[in-house]
Amino acid sequence: MYLIEIDEKKCTNCGECVNICPNEVYKLQDGKVIVANAGECSNCQSCVSVCEPQAITVSEV
Repeated sequence: MYLIEIDEKKCTNCGECVNICPNEVYKLQDGKVIVANAGECSNCQSCVSVCEPQAITVSEV
């Protein structure tokens, strides 16, 4: 299982993580990116690599 954190101070809510995640871990809700399905994370790090402001961290729990 993985802990996914979004630094709200860095996140621009661009939605790139939502678009690239193969497991639909993220979603846009009221214009804000949220972690909707953390249990589906496979630690592929696609979200981390696409996040320009480096607002996402994924770590093993």
